[in-house]
This record gives sequence, structure tokens and C-alpha cells, in this order.
Amino acid sequence: MSTRSDGQWDAWMMTAPGAPFERRALEPHAPAAGEAVVEVAGCGVCHTDVSFLHHGVKTRGALPLVLGHEISGTVRAVGAGADAALVGRAVVVPAVLPCGECDLCLAGRRTICRRQVMPGNDRHGGFASHVVMPARFLCPVPDASLAAHDVWELSVVSDAVATPFEAVRRSGLAAGELALFVGIGGIGVYGVQIAAATGATVIALDVDDRKLEQARAAGAGAVLNVREIATKDIRKQVRALAEGLGAPAHVWKIFEMSGTRAGQETAYSLLGFGGSLAIVGYTMDKVEVSLSNLMAYDATVRGNWGADPMIYPELLQWIGDGRIAVKPYIERQPLSRINEVFDDAHHGKLLRRVVLVPG
Repeated sequence: MSTRSDGQWDAWMMTAPGAPFERRALEPHAPAAGEAVVEVAGCGVCHTDVSFLHHGVKTRGALPLVLGHEISGTVRAVGAGADAALVGRAVVVPAVLPCGECDLCLAGRRTICRRQVMPGNDRHGGFASHVVMPARFLCPVPDASLAAHDVWELSVVSDAVATPFEAVRRSGLAAGELALFVGIGGIGVYGVQIAAATGATVIALDVDDRKLEQARAAGAGAVLNVREIATKDIRKQVRALAEGLGAPAHVWKIFEMSGTRAGQETAYSLLGFGGSLAIVGYTMDKVEVSLSNLMAYDATVRGNWGADPMIYPELLQWIGDGRIAVKPYIERQPLSRINEVFDDAHHGKLLRRVVLVPG
């Protein structure tokens, strides 16, 4: 049971930057028109959540606020105008929920919809027993994925899997090309899998040998610990690894997943002729780069804010088909341990992405 003994919804709230989460009761309420009540099966702990609590990143919604945007669960009720067939269905809640009707949405730019709702940022998120979200883009979980996974395990699809999936797709990565991943933490290991499943040669860079071993198991052809290597020398070593793998010498596709200044500087330094760089991780730190490199190399840099909800059905199909493995890279913890888990995440102690499970 996810509800409290008094029938209210259970929630753990951020009340102030750096302060412990506080357990509070929320009054259950019916969904408004176009909304759905989702009973939370699990909510993943993301670097963004840690940044809200510890790194000075401000939420758009006022505190106190329930964080958490990697949510899976079961729809328990829908409001007027929402699809009644969702009730009783297991769903993944996209980390970015667009309105679907504005000019940006109609132009296919749903991730930058200015009326978007991000759980745990714009409104209460998934570190709770229940969450109320717009119903339009909730993604029902197909039977093939449910056959091999508990619903809580699929919470990380919302961001940790979907965001690198979007980044790889946008890059145009094709079989036989070289993909470089900088940072193999919560999202990087899924990016490695996605790129490898696309048929690309993959090299993974990190400062943690444990994570690099995960990357190798996930499909990386080579790995490189860059902790003790000067930035100017990393490119030489990557080029040697690429040559050893028979990978192309140019048009590299680079994915920055660490969300650190060092990671972003490293990723930018790897740009070469015809290369592209996807900025996927987030940091408030500033970096100093030479933009003229983009002109000289005819290179491209772009970011992606979450993922378009329209890609989730295909992504869940990939997971159901076994092209992307979720289970080896997640860890279940009770929601009641949220403060201990965030402390571990803040101090870099987690090897797997923690999913907090209510009840």
C-alpha cells in the first residue's frame, strides 16, 4: 500500500536548499480536466534532483516542493477529457510533459514547449505515493516490457534512458561511426548501450574505473580513465584507441554526460573535422572554449532538454526486445531512505541509479 493509514498521500518535500527532506501528508484530490492521478511505483534519483538540493539550481515551482521526475506507476483516475483507457494501466511519466497545442509543439519542438510541465520542478513530483500529471503524453508500458520488468524498474526510462536516446537520435549516429561518451554515470551507461545497439563503435571516458567496467559490459569497445591525463593529451589517446578499433578518424559523435566542468571541457576538446557534440549533462559551472573551433572543423554543438514524449513507445520497445538493459544499472531503496540516498549521491558514492519506492 502506498497511502498512509489515515488515507492521505505520503510525500517527502524539499523545504530549503541543503535541508533534509521532510515527510508530509498531502490531501488526496481528484484530477482536473486533462490530468491523471498516478500511484507511484518508483522514482529515480537524478543528478538534477541533487542539483536542486545541493548545487544552487532553483526549481521553477515554489518550495516546499516534492522533487522527482523519473516516475513510473499505475494510473488510478483521470479527469474530464483524458483517455479513460489509461485507468489501471502501468505508465512511464515523461520527464518533460509539453502542452501539445502551442506553436512550438505543433512544429515538433515539444521539448521546449513554454507551457511544459516537469515533475519535481514545475509542480510536485514523484518522491511521493501519488502524483498528479497531465495525462496527454503518459506512456503506457507495453506487455513485452512488463513481462521482464517490475513497474518500478522502468522509472529510469523517463530521463536516464530517454534523454541519451534522444541525444543519439538527434546526432544522426549511424552504424560504423564512432561515438564517444564522457561520463558513464546514471545516464552515460544507457547512452553507451544505445550507441552500441545502433551499430556504432563506442569509446567511454570517465574518472571511475568501476563505471568504466560498466561501460565495457554495456558495449563500449574501449574505455579510458582520464583522471590523471591532461586535457590536451586525452585527444591523442582517444585517437589511438579509435585507430586500434578500426573506427573512423573524423566525424566523431561526442556525448557529454557527466554534467561537470571538466567533462564539458574534455568533450569539447575532442571535437574534430565534421564532429558533433551533444551536451546532455548539466552544471552551473562556466567553461572557457574556443568557438572558432566550430568554424575551423565545420563542427556542431547542441543540447537537448529531456526527450520528446513521442519517442517513449519505441524506447520501451527497445527495452522489451532486450536491446537496452535496465536492471544491471539500478538499485531499489525505500522512499523512507531518501535523505541517506541523497547524501550518498551528493558525495559520489552511488554506482547504480537509485530508484526510491514508496510504501
